[in-house]
Amino acid sequence: MSIVKLPGLKILINEISQSHNLPQTTVEDALREAIFKGYERFRRSKRSSMDQGFALDYFDNFRVELDLEDEGFRVVAIKVVTENVTDEDHHIALEEVQEKFDTEIPLGSEVLLDVTPEQKDFGRMAAVQTKQVLQQKLKEEQRAMIQGEFKELEGTVLSAKVLRFERQSVIMTLQSSYGRPEVEAELPRYEQMNSDNYRANATFKVYLKKVREGAYRGPQLIVSRADAGLVVYLFANEVPEIEEEIIDIVAISREANPNFSEDVRKNASKVAARTKIAVDTNEEDVDPVGACIGARGSRIQAVVNELKGEKIDVIRYSEDPAEYIKNALSPAKIDVVELTNEEERESLVIVPDNQFSLAIGTKGQNVRLAARLTGWKIDIKKASTCENGESE
Repeated sequence: MSIVKLPGLKILINEISQSHNLPQTTVEDALREAIFKGYERFRRSKRSSMDQGFALDYFDNFRVELDLEDEGFRVVAIKVVTENVTDEDHHIALEEVQEKFDTEIPLGSEVLLDVTPEQKDFGRMAAVQTKQVLQQKLKEEQRAMIQGEFKELEGTVLSAKVLRFERQSVIMTLQSSYGRPEVEAELPRYEQMNSDNYRANATFKVYLKKVREGAYRGPQLIVSRADAGLVVYLFANEVPEIEEEIIDIVAISREANPNFSEDVRKNASKVAARTKIAVDTNEEDVDPVGACIGARGSRIQAVVNELKGEKIDVIRYSEDPAEYIKNALSPAKIDVVELTNEEERESLVIVPDNQFSLAIGTKGQNVRLAARLTGWKIDIKKASTCENGESE
């Protein structure tokens, strides 16, 4: 059988396998497909512009075989044995096939034949096409492997290292859990924390938010430092009772990047990052809030340190909406919580005058986080305002 020589084929496959961190069988498959596309390009270039073009499925009966021992490739075609040949790429005459195989072969049978072009005929254009297809195929295989590995890790926290900066995004690397080389991930501006200092080679815990599927230029992994899932992970890591399901994290609301919006940036008063987290337990002798805070605040301080000083309010969940809203507005002291419209989940909260600013929070952050945490609309009024309204 003929062969188109590819000197150093074994070494080439091994180098590509190591540099792209792909199995050798995957590289071989990619190389076969690339050579096949190159052969198809070679054949199409031979057809006269006056002739009718090949159909899309015209070359479906062709195959490329790699020969690693002789370092080259062959092209073979499956042809049907017929009496009269109308298409030499798909048919072969009965007389011809009997001469080739020196045996009786019935009409309608399929035979595998060598159709390898001459080495000099497989020209530069076909070689360029082969190289381009190979590069594209290798990228697709790498994307598929990243998607396969990290898709199941979506919603988990991983360790990442700062690699470089692109526009407002930070490009980080994640260590593969299967011993593969590091994989690039993007930390967009809106997923960053203002208190973080993103410098080259600095390491952070990040929340794997999304694995982009399909062909996509740039990192496939989107990570976050601002997602509430990061706080949940950190508490679960510090509080054994959460992992043991003695304590439940019922709800969480977080503003890790409150100054990202244009309106807030224009205002001189900056809003600090803040999180509210509601916890509960079915164990009578367990204090869920105290367990999350820890002795002398040791547990919550470990979380705060990882989040670079972010303020965290741990509050007790309650089945009673009024009590839950009261707890959620911590650290403000509340006089009255009135559920004004339970169907629309609307409430009125009355606070002492000296607690009004604390209940509202800077730029409304405290009441905003409490509303998200509880799922209730919260209208806060001063006690003096309500008294004046009643007296009138």
